[in-house]
Formats: sequence, C-alpha cells, structure tokens
Amino acid sequence: MYGPDVTFLGVDRADWDDPGDLVGADAVILGAPFDGGTSYRAGARMGPWAIRTTDYLAHDGSRPSLALRVDALADLRVVDAGDVEMFSGDAVRSVAALECAVSTVTASGAIPVVLGGDHTITWPDVTGVARHVGWGAVGVLHFDAHADTGDVEFGSLVGHGQPMRRLIESGAVRGDRFVQVGLRGYWPGPETLAWMAAQGMRAYEMSEIGARGLDECLTESFGIVTDGCAGVFLSVDIDVVDPGHAPGTGTPEPGGLSARQLLDAVRRTGYELPVVGMDVVEVAPPYDHAEITAALANRVVLEALSGIARRRRDAVDGTTWDPRQPLLDGR
Repeated sequence: MYGPDVTFLGVDRADWDDPGDLVGADAVILGAPFDGGTSYRAGARMGPWAIRTTDYLAHDGSRPSLALRVDALADLRVVDAGDVEMFSGDAVRSVAALECAVSTVTASGAIPVVLGGDHTITWPDVTGVARHVGWGAVGVLHFDAHADTGDVEFGSLVGHGQPMRRLIESGAVRGDRFVQVGLRGYWPGPETLAWMAAQGMRAYEMSEIGARGLDECLTESFGIVTDGCAGVFLSVDIDVVDPGHAPGTGTPEPGGLSARQLLDAVRRTGYELPVVGMDVVEVAPPYDHAEITAALANRVVLEALSGIARRRRDAVDGTTWDPRQPLLDGR
C-alpha cells in the first residue's frame, strides 16, 4: 500500500488471490499495513515496507545462514504477495480482509508470514490459519512485552491490546495451548490476569526468564504449545526486545530481551516446532533510530525461515543441526 513497491529481499512476486501463483510455495509473505488498533504511538502501518527493505545486502532472493548452513529464500520457495489492503479507519473491514488472505494462503499449503502492522492483526492471522489446520488445534507462541488480553479498550473490541482474548473467546485457539514469553511492566491489571489464569494460559514474565534462563523457559513452552496441537503459530511483537535494542515501536517497555536472545529463540522455534504461520508486528519506523528495529524484524523473519528450512533438510537427510558446530569445518 505504501511505496516503494518491492518484495521481501527480492523474492518472487505472487498474488494471494490467484491460486496458480501459490502452487508449490512453501512460505508466502503478506504485508498488513494497519495501525488503527494502536493505543499510544501510531506508525506501524509503515512496518511492512521497512521490514521488506531494511538490509545492506543485495535484494537478490538469497540469504545463506552462517549458523544453519541453509539458504531459506532459495531452499524454500518463498514468494511475496504484497500488502493486503487495510484501512486504519475501519478495523472490522481490515481484519476481515486479512483473515481472508491468510486463510487462502494456508489453504494452498504454504506458511503465511505476515509483516505488521500493529498487534491487532494476530487475531485474523491465527484465525485464518486455524480455519484450515483445525479449530483449537493451533498452539500459539507469543513473544511480547504485553499480554494483549484486554477486553474493551477505548470502547472497542478490536485493537492491539485485545487480539489474544478475541482468539481464545472465539475458540480458534485454546487458552491452555497459548504461551507468552517476555511479559513485563505495569499492564494488565489483576482482573485481566485472573481471566488469563482461568483460560489456562502460561506466561513467562521477564523476572522468571531472568531467574531460570530463556532456554529452559523455551523448552518448557515448546512442550505446552505442541501438546495435542497440529501446528504452532509464532507471533513476535518487536517490543518484546528492550527498547535499547528496538526503539522503533509504539509502546516501548524497558527491561526486555536482547536482540541476540530473540533471534536465537526464533531460530529454535523454526527448527524445533511445526510452524504453520507467523507474524512480526509493531515495527514503527517513525520512532526507529538508524533502522535498528526494522533490521531486527527483518532478521527475525529470516531466522524463522532458516530454522524451517534446516528442519526440512534434516528430516530428508536424517541429520541433526548442532549449534556448536564450527563454521569452518568443511561441511
């Protein structure tokens, strides 16, 4: 919707509404340029543009991973279907359009990778996936500073503080298969926390992550989101990272993960879990110094896709990726 009209790092173009364009695709990039659900600073409507374009390398559709020894954009068939038309002045119409696009991509057999946009979009994103993977059969792994489980905010049921409640209330996902990582700060209040507990949700607050270690918390969370589920949806709000590492976001909260921790976590997720969809949200370029946040979000997408590519290669070859493997060992 907002120029320049380019694809994610130069991958092939596609039309999500043309079934022929999606044949054989492993992952389909969709832009969701919507920030009509923000409660503080707007600007995330420009997130898809920034995530697509922020990279110092040639936009040639190739990104070999040093760590994983795969080229996700070449080993997988990744295409970019452009932005879904979303009007920030009409949230209901916008989320309906996005759900339709995500549902169409999922029905084709590809993984939808949605570039936000504010976190409102996770409601239609996960719903669109669940319509094909199975109602209540999708686990959700949600990285965020905020729980986003509010009910009515500013007189509306639709907004970036409420998508997780809408998903659970609708039955698209089960509360006891919904895990949140990185929560901190001063919201939500006791009433909302009580609602979350009643749904069986599991949240790893930063104090717990600091005490136990992120790896241990992730391993535990992986067991929860895969238990009895056909697939996992990965949702990354960039504000899960400390604002010193990701200043370009609408509701910054000090004390979050480091950029390195997030990238390692997303890589593990792509490699170890059956990811059936993902989104990266809340990148707000107007507040982004030196494109720090957009660059991180770009790499979040690449790490997740690289993990998926490595998982598929190992499944075929009968191999296992070892993160301790030296880079220059001839393999």
